[in-house]
Amino acid sequence: MSRIEWRQDRVAGVPLNRHVGFVGSVEVGSVAYDGSNRFWIWSTPLQEDVWGYGPTEQAARTALELWLASWLENFRPFFQAGSEPPPA
Repeated sequence: MSRIEWRQDRVAGVPLNRHVGFVGSVEVGSVAYDGSNRFWIWSTPLQEDVWGYGPTEQAARTALELWLASWLENFRPFFQAGSEPPPA
């Protein structure tokens, strides 16, 4: 089960082939269908120039979630309670 809550994007009440993912109130990424290339593109506002694609919507969502988990691992020492900062 994903930790990301997906919401379908809409314009003027019309649903789009784009879904935006949130963790709490923070937007962590989106997946959108590229009809000309026939695949789903994922991207994230958390880091510039990070994106990927998958043959299905679910594949793109999974790829985004795997990238996000890997990227967040870099911040583990910061969020661990009582941990000492790494030596310089």
